[in-house]
Amino acid sequence: MVKPLGNRVLVRPSAEEEKTAGGIILPDAAQKKPHEGTVIAVGPGKVLDDGSRMPVCVKVDDVVVYTLYGGTEVKIDGEELVLVEDSQLLAVRE
Repeated sequence: MVKPLGNRVLVRPSAEEEKTAGGIILPDAAQKKPHEGTVIAVGPGKVLDDGSRMPVCVKVDDVVVYTLYGGTEVKIDGEELVLVEDSQLLAVRE
C-alpha cells in the first residue's frame, strides 16, 4: 500500500460514464474526466511553522469531489489513482 506524504490524499476515481442520458455510447476521447472518488489513503498532514501538524480534513472511505484537473495521476498495481493535495478537495459527499 502507498502512504501519501504531507497533506496529500490518495483517491480512487469514480467510474466514468460511458453513455449519455439518451443511451449513446461515448468513445474514450469524449468521456468526461471524473473529479469525484473514494479516499483510500491519507497523509499525516501539513507541517506548520511551529512544527506541529495540521491534520487532513478527510478520512479513508470518504467520497470526495476534487478540482477538475487537480492532483497527479499515478498507476499503482495496475490501477489508475489520483494523488491530491487537501487544498484541491472541494467537498465530501454524505
